[in-house]
Amino acid sequence: MKTGFAPWAKSVEAASGGSIKVMLFPAQQLGKAADHYDIARDGIADMSWVSPGYQVGRFPIFAASELPFMASAPGAGSAALDAWYRKYAAKEMADVKLCFAHMHIGTLHSKAPITDPDQIRGMKIRPANGTVAQMVTLLGGSNVQVSAPESRDALDKGVADAITFPWNSLITFNVHKAAKFHTDMRLYNASFVWVMNKGWYDQLSTAQRKVIDDHCNNEWAAKVGTAWGDEEDSGAAKLAEMGGGQTIVKLTPAQLDKWKKAVMPVYDMWAKATPAGSADPVEVLDEYRRELNARNAAY
Repeated sequence: MKTGFAPWAKSVEAASGGSIKVMLFPAQQLGKAADHYDIARDGIADMSWVSPGYQVGRFPIFAASELPFMASAPGAGSAALDAWYRKYAAKEMADVKLCFAHMHIGTLHSKAPITDPDQIRGMKIRPANGTVAQMVTLLGGSNVQVSAPESRDALDKGVADAITFPWNSLITFNVHKAAKFHTDMRLYNASFVWVMNKGWYDQLSTAQRKVIDDHCNNEWAAKVGTAWGDEEDSGAAKLAEMGGGQTIVKLTPAQLDKWKKAVMPVYDMWAKATPAGSADPVEVLDEYRRELNARNAAY
């Protein structure tokens, strides 16, 4: 939170001359993570940080950003995600007002080294979002649905064999003590939106709305995505230097290619789940890839 929204909040307060006060409530204090979209929609919070992937099927266009092996850099990737999704948010998230979207990037962390997608068969894995869960099922694994703070316990008790997680959070939640092997690939994106209650935004003064508008743009998507994503990525170097059995599992180009081919059916599953008449999935995905390529953020 300190590298993500705290600087944003301070900037809003300063730009508004203190007329907008921002109070942040981390750690699900206002409600469960899966309910955060509705918390903003219903005015329980004026703004909310949402992982749309926690509600499988509710935001099918946005789910394209969670497909495996898409983005290589969280900052530039966040700018691409935000620029791509804005026109779709007006319809898919019509009951809130989008501030911006951003991402971080994660991989597999496990009790034993994983280099081949065939190894997933029979494994119990904690997925980061619904799209990752589809990928686990496709590869023959079973999904263990636990929150981030519960992940260490699930691994310790044998409820899970592996976890999909960003690098630094693995250390923050002490999950690295139970899963000491870390597969070195950009497996998945965890994509997020920062959304506002429409009624709260509409009652702001003209000057206050301008402050919010100036902080709800692609520039801030990149800032938050860079700060948050780079901090997460910094965990890889920390783990490599840590010792104690921590192992970064490198992949050959051939092994990585096998992973990419193995998960391709997830793309077809996403396309088929896109509601008829909402958008052309081929066009949606092409647009997203163009944004990633334009920012040198494609994996």
